[in-house]
Amino acid sequence: MVILIGLATFCSTFLGGLFAIRFRDRLHLILGFSAGAVIGVALFDLIPESINLGTKAYNLSLVTLLIAIGFAAYMILDRFFSLHLHEDSCEKPQHRGNLAAGSFLFHSLLDGLGIGLAFKISPAVGWVVAAAVLTHDFSDGINTVNVILQNGGTKNNAYRWLLADALAPVLGVVIAFLFTIPEATLGLLLAIFSGFFLYIGASELIPESHHQHPSRWTTATTILGIGTLYLATFLAK
Repeated sequence: MVILIGLATFCSTFLGGLFAIRFRDRLHLILGFSAGAVIGVALFDLIPESINLGTKAYNLSLVTLLIAIGFAAYMILDRFFSLHLHEDSCEKPQHRGNLAAGSFLFHSLLDGLGIGLAFKISPAVGWVVAAAVLTHDFSDGINTVNVILQNGGTKNNAYRWLLADALAPVLGVVIAFLFTIPEATLGLLLAIFSGFFLYIGASELIPESHHQHPSRWTTATTILGIGTLYLATFLAK
């Protein structure tokens, strides 16, 4: 049953990515929604879960510190890589897209780990976690494709990252049944990735969605993305 849930996350993620590729001409609106979804995942899913798990063995201050460290570390990496570009170049830094997509991929792996670990605790907890993961995996697929395309990546590269991101939660489920990961350690990892996601949403996706497009529509889709993830997380509890 757990493997079937892992396959469901694959389908949800992949369909989200296909949606983003199919409607690429409306990418600025999808980017707006994607920005809200990324921030929503961090605020309503990753941060609460990291606090819940991390504080079982560590102080709350350590968890919040790791969120800040994750944000700062991603910012430093992003700006360090950007230094390799010439100021007069119009070519977008594809490695930024790959870096962001890699972050989403690892998050998807953690999703699968979370599902597997939850079912180890009890079937009831497992179903709640699985529902929460499935509700935002569609957005994960959109986000993965968007960060590749908006940083100058090709459609083929977007497909490759999308496939990897869709497979990641399945792999995570398998790993969860092969190894034991302390819940508190998983909470600390989630805290770091919360910082990553806050930076990606606020500093990359939101500015890009507003670039040369009417701000009222992209603002509306960003709020819609935040609201959708809040509702999905609320209903999954």
